Amino acid sequence: MTTNRFSSTLGEFIKSRRERLQPADVGIKPLQGRRRTPPGLRREEVSYLANLSVTYYSWLEQGRGGKSFTRSVAEY
Repeated sequence: MTTNRFSSTLGEFIKSRRERLQPADVGIKPLQGRRRTPPGLRREEVSYLANLSVTYYSWLEQGRGGKSFTRSVAEY
């Protein structure tokens, strides 16, 4: 599967922003006794906040799925 430059740039951008944000920055309270392993927000948290499925958000971050997103927005 080939990715275009826009998709991979978009993926790099959203991943860098996800890693910079902390749960407290977006109003997510930490669970008692649970250690956070990834830096920043988890994909599940970002996808919930963005009202996207975790799978689709992961695809965007990996540089896949951008074409259908653009098509969906254009049709809307």
